[in-house]
Amino acid sequence: MKVPFVNLQAQHEPLQTEINLAIANVFTNTSFILGEEVNKFEEEFAAYCGVKHAIGLDSGLSALKLALEAYNIGEGDEVIVPANTFIATAAAVSFVGAKPVFVDIKPNTYNIDSAKIEAAITERTKAIIPVHLYGIPADMNEIMAIANQHNLIVIEDACQAHGAYYRGQRIGSFGHAAAFSFYPAKNLGAAGDGGALVTNDSQLNAQIKAMRNCGQKEKYVHVTTPYNHRLDTVHAAVLRIKLRHLDEWNALRRQKATLYHRFLLHSGVITPAAPNYTIPVWHLYVVRVQNRAALQARLNEQGISTALHYPLPLHLQPYYENLGHQRGDFPITETYADQILSLPMFPELSEEQIEHVANALKVFVATQELTIT
Repeated sequence: MKVPFVNLQAQHEPLQTEINLAIANVFTNTSFILGEEVNKFEEEFAAYCGVKHAIGLDSGLSALKLALEAYNIGEGDEVIVPANTFIATAAAVSFVGAKPVFVDIKPNTYNIDSAKIEAAITERTKAIIPVHLYGIPADMNEIMAIANQHNLIVIEDACQAHGAYYRGQRIGSFGHAAAFSFYPAKNLGAAGDGGALVTNDSQLNAQIKAMRNCGQKEKYVHVTTPYNHRLDTVHAAVLRIKLRHLDEWNALRRQKATLYHRFLLHSGVITPAAPNYTIPVWHLYVVRVQNRAALQARLNEQGISTALHYPLPLHLQPYYENLGHQRGDFPITETYADQILSLPMFPELSEEQIEHVANALKVFVATQELTIT
């Protein structure tokens, strides 16, 4: 049985006629840059997240970078980020000239350990970027309490958590701002690169809308940094259609995660956990195993596609060797980086496919003499 890691064709097929019409309308009116579809998507996505404003951008990385710059974070400043995340989280900090300061993760959720944040705060610390990794919300109450105590900006990296809830409130509505990615394989994906920043800060909204569009407050009047980070109208048209289905798709992802939990119970595979005060959206379903390379090869032989998110922690990346970190600095992140394996996860995944994946895992683990803790 073939089990792909993702299957975007299965998502797009039922929507193809509607998507084609929406794209055709953009070509008919030829408003390719910041057209009406962008405005409408921004209104709809802001309402979905429970905030006042959404700014359509070209990527989640741009959203993080522009937010940091708009809050005057730059050279000589420090920003706290989790050691276990995609490089874009830390790269945004580097791009504005600030220093990313890494913090280890919680063993159960793989998110930043809020109990370790205060020890990383210095007089140079200006912000915290918590990541809702794999679609599981970080502990925002604790993070916001720390930020408020130390007068720090909080920018949520919600690039993998579209539609998730923390204590009954949508992710993206806790911090001063939140970044989303619309990379095609995300829970809400465009037809290429795309992103958004959401916020309740009207001044930030106005500034970033200018920054994304060559720094223009009005045409040819450039009042701030002249970047080009706009969300294309075609992508906004596609996103408007898909946004209407996002909650349904997320509910299906939760069903798939529940099946994985059930089929892998007592298997020796460590399955991911989401606190009971969250409603995760399972962008990824990441397990922990021993002999990962051998397992991944065995699964591939059986037609099961898997992925690694993320096998080399940020503090050990060649790009950040100038920070002087070494192995042992963030032990939980490092241990997990050698064990994590992302299993197939998408709304259209069938129960038979999940059971096939789980059975293959169980057979492999049963042949191993190693245990994992």
